[in-house]
Amino acid sequence: MSRFSTLMVVFGLVTVLCVLPSCNTCPLKMSKAPAATNVRLPALFTDNMVLQRDMKVPVWGWADPSGKVTVELGKQRVACLVGEDGKWVVHLRPMPAGGPYELKVIGAETITLKDVLIGDVWICSGQSNMQWPVKFGDAGVLNRDEEVANANYPNIRLFSVPLKRAFEPKENLEGAEPWKVCSPETVGPFSAVAYFFGRELHKHLNVPIGLIQTAWGGTVAEAWTSEASLRTIPDFVPQIDKLKEEVRQGEARIQQVTQQYQEQFKAWFQTLDEKDPGYANGQAVWASAKLKTADWAKVTIPDSSCFKDFDGTGWFRKTVTIPTAWAGKSLTLSLGPINDLDRVWFNGVQVGETTYGTPWRNPRVYGVPAELVKPGNAVITVRVLDIGGSGGLLGKAEQLTLSVAGGESISLAGEWLYHAGLDLKTVPPLPQRPALIENNPNLPSVLYNAMIAPLIPYGIRGAIWYQGESNANRAYQYRTLFPTLITDWRKQWGQGDFPFLFVQLANFQEVKPEPGDDAWAELREAQTMTLSLPNTGMAVTIDIGEANDIHPQNKQDVGKRLALAARHVAYGEELDYSGPLYKSMQVEGSSIRLYFDHVDGGLTTPNGEPLKGFAIAGEDKKFVWADAKIDGDTVVVSSPSVPNPVAVRYAWAINPVCNLYNRAGLPASPFRTDSWPGITVNNK
Repeated sequence: MSRFSTLMVVFGLVTVLCVLPSCNTCPLKMSKAPAATNVRLPALFTDNMVLQRDMKVPVWGWADPSGKVTVELGKQRVACLVGEDGKWVVHLRPMPAGGPYELKVIGAETITLKDVLIGDVWICSGQSNMQWPVKFGDAGVLNRDEEVANANYPNIRLFSVPLKRAFEPKENLEGAEPWKVCSPETVGPFSAVAYFFGRELHKHLNVPIGLIQTAWGGTVAEAWTSEASLRTIPDFVPQIDKLKEEVRQGEARIQQVTQQYQEQFKAWFQTLDEKDPGYANGQAVWASAKLKTADWAKVTIPDSSCFKDFDGTGWFRKTVTIPTAWAGKSLTLSLGPINDLDRVWFNGVQVGETTYGTPWRNPRVYGVPAELVKPGNAVITVRVLDIGGSGGLLGKAEQLTLSVAGGESISLAGEWLYHAGLDLKTVPPLPQRPALIENNPNLPSVLYNAMIAPLIPYGIRGAIWYQGESNANRAYQYRTLFPTLITDWRKQWGQGDFPFLFVQLANFQEVKPEPGDDAWAELREAQTMTLSLPNTGMAVTIDIGEANDIHPQNKQDVGKRLALAARHVAYGEELDYSGPLYKSMQVEGSSIRLYFDHVDGGLTTPNGEPLKGFAIAGEDKKFVWADAKIDGDTVVVSSPSVPNPVAVRYAWAINPVCNLYNRAGLPASPFRTDSWPGITVNNK
């Protein structure tokens, strides 16, 4: 080839490069381009950030079109041109873990980000159990004060995505605070699951860890999934189309719907007062100190038995003796957490109230005015409104006190009087939030648009996920929805099948005496089925939940179990990272033998106690509690009442009594061997 031809090919290639989207790196244009003006970075890029190690790292932003942006990190210097749409992006070469560095973004002016680390970045998403803080106010985890005090990990960095929704994908986060260095001053309000997960990885890997919390309590999985992916699931297409039509009607329609809902909501609570027998003509007659209480029952507080099979109002009264020295002094009335809402009277005068929307775990503390305090007997009355599930005065005994300044106090724990008030079955149900109401996060794709899309394409190692409670009544649908969400995120990020680890729902609510179908069990099954996707892992938590709290305080073990899964799935370690997972069964006469994956040294129970939680059924599909024994790496299940068994279930309940583990100390996942239709199969 002649020299002339060679030059023609070279210039031809250059010309092609300059008309492609990658022209922002064209050397001919770059050398002549002026420095870009009005250069801006996403809210995700701040001091103290962590960039993903060992991969090409995108750095992007906006500026006035056609100028040049240069990015410097360590010994790297990469430049690009701003596109006509005002966007720019560069990709830094892979770097090992380390730092701190300065990241400089240079245009007409220079943006300098300090204390930038290179390590592993994890997205931490889901609903309230992912959002649940290490410590915030009186909420938090086990040993919260100690955990906060010991959170000195300068190479762990924390970023919280603000709670926002959007009807179209956003390019940037609104109102986000900068990355924070993990310390006793910063860790308290951050996701406990994310922190304990990150802490375990940091200790084991000895590399910087960046944790991005993007979680919103009470939210459904479809809100976290892009519209394009949701449209592949026929169930959601009508919802998406309806939402788009409502959004087109504009902000005025949203405000109208919101106002109507608020009025209905207020009217519902007024109806409760009007029909509650504890009220008459707007007065709380059951709070009167002179009320005759011969027909009231005696109960021990704290306790939740009054609301075991009852949703509505319950009235509690206790008579205390006020010392003469307390007369004319203001008092503090402490009642601990109350589920769900309460009003409180002292000698017939209301001294406190907790309204809808306040977390029930918040301890109730009310002041008693000095003019109400007189020596002798005084009556404390508490009206509890339980809207659903468990209810009552649920604090610890030491939290229930009446005290005076100086520290002297009277214990309020022990015997109280109780009388049921209004049964919620006698009134219309609590008004449901309309789909379009302001700040409703449970709409298709709205959280993906506002809280996931702006994070893309930030370099990440993987994601952890704790969600499912809000989809438990649609467990069969979740079999498709959850894998769709994972596949969606991976597609949007463009990093391949990055590790995606999730928490199986914990045990919750009361223990059921007999085996049967259960929505939460079906949701756990849907989560387990999602392990068929590559590079996924599941933390089983069936042994560390709390019957009376959907937010178990033991988040430390959740983080540890997620970290074990990460060490295998993300980092390739060969270790015991999962509890036993059901693999297959074999009928052997009147017994069924069960086989498992992840036996890891053998099957066992705590302290060698007998196996619990197994049920067996014949062709009639009627399950009964079964005898179960460990036989090597298998479990043999039988019952005298089922001579010809065909199916076994284990821990198949919202709060099962179960105790199968492997010798690594990890619990077996709930399972069933049958595929008979459950109670959520037709829910949408």
